[in-house]
Amino acid sequence: MNANESLTARLSERLTLVRQGVAIFLKDVGHGLLDVSHNTLALVGLTVVASMIFMGGTQDMRDRVESLALGWLQDRLEQRAEQDGNLLSSLAEPQASKRATALEPERLTREQAAVAAWLAKRYRVALEPVSRLVHEAWAIAPRGKLEPTLIMAVVAVESSFNPFAQSPVGAQGLMQVMTRVHDDKYQAFGGTHAAFDPVTNLRVGVQVLRDCIARAGGTEDGLRCYVGVTQPGGEDNGYTHKVLAEQRALQQVAQGKAVPHNVIHQALPMAQPAAPTKVALLRDER
Repeated sequence: MNANESLTARLSERLTLVRQGVAIFLKDVGHGLLDVSHNTLALVGLTVVASMIFMGGTQDMRDRVESLALGWLQDRLEQRAEQDGNLLSSLAEPQASKRATALEPERLTREQAAVAAWLAKRYRVALEPVSRLVHEAWAIAPRGKLEPTLIMAVVAVESSFNPFAQSPVGAQGLMQVMTRVHDDKYQAFGGTHAAFDPVTNLRVGVQVLRDCIARAGGTEDGLRCYVGVTQPGGEDNGYTHKVLAEQRALQQVAQGKAVPHNVIHQALPMAQPAAPTKVALLRDER
């Protein structure tokens, strides 16, 4: 094969490739136009029918048509998303971030930011949700006549900042409120499922804690009441000590002092049995 024949063969091969590319391109364009025309005609037809019904139909009929139209459009979007292989396109909720319990730490005061950062490290949770809870505690504490650090200490001991925590006896959420007992307090928030909304659980828990302290006449007995001890000064397995020790640490953090985030609070020494009285000794001798 001479040079001219070789050149002609290469040109012919390239022309064939070009024709095939153009054909594929035109085919894709045609399919696209067909999809657009189908969708457009369907939408126009739907609009015409809906307009006629809206003009002459009843309110109930108009509501049904509106619902059907929205459903059709949503189905089309989901089908398109499935064809594109993008699941999130069919599940997207632009307003979802507004449901999140989170707050930028920059919006906190200096002492609040210090407490939030310390708690986030100590309990290995995200800073933004903790910042929202700290902000809420500082906002609600004066109205409940409580220290915000006490509120955060109760949350820490009760649930370690797990909003979905549940005890074997049915205490739920951040502050482990007995939902069955305090179901009436959740009515203002839409029902008992709000126990798993962190901010709502915090607010209800603060109300319960406030009531306990007021009824018991002091913080320590109020904490015992909160954990279910009915007798003043009754045994609470060290609960009151844990909460107050955590609160002292948080107070130091809020004051700008360096407190290790892995600090371990010392347990209370075990109470020694009281020495037998003279009357008891005489009784035993008998």
